[in-house]
Amino acid sequence: MPQVFRVGAYLVYFWSDEGHPLEPIHVHVAQGAPHENATKIWITSKGHCLLANNRSEVPARQLRISW
Repeated sequence: MPQVFRVGAYLVYFWSDEGHPLEPIHVHVAQGAPHENATKIWITSKGHCLLANNRSEVPARQLRISW
């Protein structure tokens, strides 16, 4: 699990070759440590972010922060 960066208590990371068929480019966000119910954010070809799911229940105000 390659870590991209950490923001406060949140870890942003990705898995390679995920899903069959392969899923679009995305990152996972979890508090503390990676887990199977992490929030998933798609990254579009134009560099925008779309929330795919928020299974780890990251507060909406935290998801709106742009770094």
